[in-house]
Amino acid sequence: MPEALTVKDATPPDTAAPGEPKPEKARSLWSDAWYDLRRNPLFVISAALIVFLVAMAVAPGLFTDVANPSSGDPANRYLQTPHFAHVFQADWLGYDVQGRSIWARMVYGTRTSLTVAICVTLLVTLFGSLVGMLAGYFGGWVDALLSRLTDVFFAIPFLLGAMVILTTFPNRSVWVVVLALAFLGWTQIARVSRGAVMTVKQSDYVTAAKALGASTTRILLKHIVPNAAAPVIVVASIALGGYIAAEATLSFLGIGISAPTISWGVDVSTAKDQLRIAPHTLLMPSILVSLCVLAFLMFGDAVRNALDPKMR
Repeated sequence: MPEALTVKDATPPDTAAPGEPKPEKARSLWSDAWYDLRRNPLFVISAALIVFLVAMAVAPGLFTDVANPSSGDPANRYLQTPHFAHVFQADWLGYDVQGRSIWARMVYGTRTSLTVAICVTLLVTLFGSLVGMLAGYFGGWVDALLSRLTDVFFAIPFLLGAMVILTTFPNRSVWVVVLALAFLGWTQIARVSRGAVMTVKQSDYVTAAKALGASTTRILLKHIVPNAAAPVIVVASIALGGYIAAEATLSFLGIGISAPTISWGVDVSTAKDQLRIAPHTLLMPSILVSLCVLAFLMFGDAVRNALDPKMR
């Protein structure tokens, strides 16, 4: 009768024999995506620009020595054009019609514009994902009801609907603009979330979870949401840049954020009448808006390429 193997003779199943390569650790979709993103120049450039803008919004005092960008000196009214050699100083990009530093107002306006964009993106992602998840998972009359509700809001022109809502408020603060944009901007996220959930719920692991008696809440939170989040994140990151442009557009038209709140759109609206005599007052904040929107679009495009297996 052969002797039984002792503990010393037994080899752990996860240990490779001498001379054999060790088995590679399984990689998930997110680890593969992060591996690709770190090597994508488009992602590195856009992420660096986004970090710069976020730092400008969080600590504006690091980028300008102007303590109060709303106060101006009449002596500087159009008398000084941009001095590009004076980087980050008050006269770097010149002064506006009221003698206020354009650069200082751009720095302090970053907080307002990013706050609007980030808050709107969070609200539409949460609400749109919830609507799409419920519609895609339960189907039937729940899907029909929520899909028709989504179609109703989707049929409303985004900017036109926001203009109608905002004109009813005499004093438009940051949170009024956030709620107005979020009220109309969740439909695209809802559609993407619904399609992703309908695909994921047909997977074998969801069927196995149902057979084992897992509750609906557990299936949604543990299986559906993590595996359907990738397309939602991509759409949300791209839409964030669109909300920055939407806030600037509404403020330019005079129905967005009201003064004295500082934002890029407010500065562009103030400077539009001085385009011929002082074009720098309009071009500088407009360029910053374009760079910010471009950064988030490039960021979203890089994330989409990393999370989509077909793009590999």
